Amino acid sequence: MDFVTKLPRTTNGYDTIWVIIGRLTKSAHFLPMRENDLMEKLMKLYMKEVVTRHGVPVSIISNRDGRFTSLFWQALHKALGTLLDMSMVYYPKTDGQSERTIQTLEDMLRACVLDFGKNWDRHLPLVEFSYNNSYHTSIKVVPFEALYVGSFKVIKRVGTVAYKLELPQQLSRVHNTFHVSNLKKYMYDESLVIPLEELSVDDKLHFVEEPVEVMDHEIKQLKRSRIPIIKVRWNSKRGPEFTWEREYQFKQEHPHLFTKTAPSSSVAS
Repeated sequence: MDFVTKLPRTTNGYDTIWVIIGRLTKSAHFLPMRENDLMEKLMKLYMKEVVTRHGVPVSIISNRDGRFTSLFWQALHKALGTLLDMSMVYYPKTDGQSERTIQTLEDMLRACVLDFGKNWDRHLPLVEFSYNNSYHTSIKVVPFEALYVGSFKVIKRVGTVAYKLELPQQLSRVHNTFHVSNLKKYMYDESLVIPLEELSVDDKLHFVEEPVEVMDHEIKQLKRSRIPIIKVRWNSKRGPEFTWEREYQFKQEHPHLFTKTAPSSSVAS
């Protein structure tokens, strides 16, 4: 955990970003806050954004901000059962990789703040999504995939509160025994499974779905013009889907569907 401080104050009064990174999955949360926020407020934010989503961390490496070295913060994590380590230069327990990641994130966030000006807090969720959806060489996947890995077969139960899972080769560096609080029962429904090899996306990361046939044809009457539109059936992985499209534009993109199916028409104005 670390803070990115001294940022331009937003219209909501935020001037600081609280950066929280998961050491295993490298997933991150960027939380807008005020530099003078009290420890009690940070505690509520931490419980809402971290504990309720990911459970109680086994250990935390934090910078030596006065709020995190406070007796309140230490007592909180002692009650939760979390080992709290304060980072410093050459401190043996400090995760150097996390420290370098935080430094990279600070640079990225400062650049985004300069672009967004006093409204940077409104765009912060997009920055967080962009980071968590980017490939990381250290874990060989994007953080989202590492954070929500599964479903995985349960090999055996370990003790009373942990399970050993069968993980794929790309997650071989991940310890395969998990506390039950980090697992959710997966109800398999074969009809909802989409083979990844059958999916394709365009350069904007939109799913590519092919039109199957033109089902209907109408004329949309506007004040000064009549626009031919057609009803198209798409081959979607979610099942049959239908949309209304402008005939002229659609015909240019998919001329093969108009050889027999769609009637010819023209735009009159």
